[in-house]
Order: sequence, then structure tokens, then C-alpha cells
Amino acid sequence: MTDVAATNAAAAAGPMSSFSMVEEPLDLVRLSLDERIYVKLRGDRELRGRLHAYDQHLNMVLGEVEETITIVDVDEESNAQSVRTVNRKVPMLFVRGDGVILVSPPSRAL
Repeated sequence: MTDVAATNAAAAAGPMSSFSMVEEPLDLVRLSLDERIYVKLRGDRELRGRLHAYDQHLNMVLGEVEETITIVDVDEESNAQSVRTVNRKVPMLFVRGDGVILVSPPSRAL
């Protein structure tokens, strides 16, 4: 089946059938272009933003980004832990792919 025929068949089958076009991992990312995605990064960082571009290394350009950083502080005397989060909004952000742990596509209503 050609790419055009596969695209037309998926479009005729409905919106959820776009997941049937996923043949390799980066296809799922490709289907999320111009959608809001969730990205978990090393260092207890999380991003939610609109995916504008990506490459095979999972370098990404995100827009309208909400970043959440989780910080765990340990009191050296009492060994007590306190967890706090820092949030910030960034209009445009480049994400280096080697820090990416997880990419979640937008949730789709059934």
C-alpha cells in the first residue's frame, strides 16, 4: 500500500485510526506535531507544550511550554526531606534529546 493510499484509508476510518499508522516509535511523535505533548526529562523536570519540530535524536522545539521542576531538599542534621516544585512558562524552548526519558502524545477522547 502506498503512503497516499494508507493516509486516505486511515482518514476514511476515523480519527482513532491514525494510531494504526504507527509502525516505528518516531511515528507516534510525528503524529503529535502541532499538538500539546508531555515530556519527562532527567533531573526531575517535566514539560508540557506544543510540539513544533523534532529529529531522530528526540531534540525538540516546543512552544507555549509549562515547565515543572521537582526539588528534594534534605536537612543534613535531621535527615528530613522536603519536596517543592518550581513552575515556569516559556514561550519557545529547545529540548536536547539526550535528556528525554518519556514523550507522551496528546490524550485523545474515545
